[in-house]
Amino acid sequence: MTKLLVVATSNPGKLREMQAYLAKTDWELTLKPTELEVEETGDTFAANACLKATEVAKATGNWAIADDSGLEVDALNGVPGVYSARYGNTDAERIGRLLNELGSEVNRGAQFVCVVAIASPDGTIVLQAEGVCRGEILHAPRGNGGFGYDPIFYVPEKQLTFAQMTPEVKKSVSHRGKAFAALLPQLEQLTRTD
Repeated sequence: MTKLLVVATSNPGKLREMQAYLAKTDWELTLKPTELEVEETGDTFAANACLKATEVAKATGNWAIADDSGLEVDALNGVPGVYSARYGNTDAERIGRLLNELGSEVNRGAQFVCVVAIASPDGTIVLQAEGVCRGEILHAPRGNGGFGYDPIFYVPEKQLTFAQMTPEVKKSVSHRGKAFAALLPQLEQLTRTD
């Protein structure tokens, strides 16, 4: 039996991405109502993911899923972190600001982090998973794919930036892919017990 899962986003691209991760489950995803806005006031990715899932579940009376993710740069003490999307007005501005702040810093280590949370219809968080992808920040963008910081986030084990990877490769190594890989067994367990 198919069950409805409201995605705490108005972004159809994110819905498609989540649907791909959950393709082999009995969950059907739908976007949250556009008028329903949840402010990300948490100081961690987990806090923001849980906040969004809880608010959307309570407002719609359905199961809800939310994620929060961002880039943490070692030499900048984890910045931009939860402010990754708000680090500039465009992807180019965000990348430019980050490269400018790193300057000629030798330590280019960084990680993308993603936390996914699922709330029951009453807003209770029932599942949560985290995925981390370690990499390095390049001195200049490389590749035409992806979005956000993808052109400057280099994964040494693949010798590619996120922007150079095929969707399949990115899914296998990315923070979001790892978070969903951790979430799926829990979700299957939940489906069986519900």
